[in-house]
Amino acid sequence: MKLLVTGVEGYIGCLLAPYLMARGHEVVGLDTGYYRDGWLFSDRSLVPQFPRLIIRDIRQVTPEDLQGVDAVLHLAELSNDPLGENVPELTYEINHKASVRLAEMARASGISRFIYTSSCSVYGVADGGAPMTETSATNPQTAYAKCKTLVERDVGAMAGDHFSPTFLRNATAYGASPRMRFDIVLNNLCGIAATSGKIAMTSDGTPWRPLVHVLDICEALACAVEAPRDAIHNQVFNVGHDADNYQVREIAEIVAEVFPSCELSFGASGADNRSYRVSFAKIHAQLPGFRCAWDARRGARQLHEVFSRIQLDESGFNARPFTRLKQLRYLSSTGQIDDRFFWTH
Repeated sequence: MKLLVTGVEGYIGCLLAPYLMARGHEVVGLDTGYYRDGWLFSDRSLVPQFPRLIIRDIRQVTPEDLQGVDAVLHLAELSNDPLGENVPELTYEINHKASVRLAEMARASGISRFIYTSSCSVYGVADGGAPMTETSATNPQTAYAKCKTLVERDVGAMAGDHFSPTFLRNATAYGASPRMRFDIVLNNLCGIAATSGKIAMTSDGTPWRPLVHVLDICEALACAVEAPRDAIHNQVFNVGHDADNYQVREIAEIVAEVFPSCELSFGASGADNRSYRVSFAKIHAQLPGFRCAWDARRGARQLHEVFSRIQLDESGFNARPFTRLKQLRYLSSTGQIDDRFFWTH
């Protein structure tokens, strides 16, 4: 199949494209290039090749970009809650409106599959009862999460005989990627442990977070694009596995065990009220071929090996390209992007 992967230069996308190419697909990547400054390490086992690249803002995609494409795998958005809250109106413009426009263009171009990377953050604050399933009520707390629910609603309404959208609600990602992110919980804690030897939590770590390794996200995307139509047509799947539901303090304890001599302490109850556990039974039962190969402890060990190999230090860990909000603020303050996040040159 010929696949268009948006956000191909991002944390997930730079791994996803070669992952799909290794399975025999022709891949075209699309990215605006906000995070091109950041490349933490090289590993040909993870990124043995790279696809043809279209350099374009997701808001400026044209029908010509979609010619001959069989499926769109859409990752390109302003990612994570802090970045989404930075300029909320732009988050809605890019994450909601541009994503819906892309789906409309794909349907009009005769593309039969549209796979959207949503997020378990749509569950927001749960009541502490049973794990959230795909049929549970959503309760998004941020502009980022609210946009995910809006895209699911609007693109789901487009489903028909010749257009099959699929929504993958990823748990919080972790794991090594050359286009690294240190603004997600397990990666952040591993970076702190590697560079300071001390994790001092500012909260008590009681909120729940489901986790999923970045390569297991790639596997879910690959399985979704290859699955029979009736398995994925207008379906929502939580992406992860039940054993990777953790309280934040448990994640910190795993990291402290993996990184030798790391000190760990906790603070008082925090202000962040996002807390939810998630059921991943559906994806394992209904998406053909999908299985998670990673858990948090193995992911922490992977990061320990990478950080040791590249001798990660505090300057590398704190470098702006590896934290989404830092990088966008830098591009804005230096006039490289305008007030609508379009490149100025």
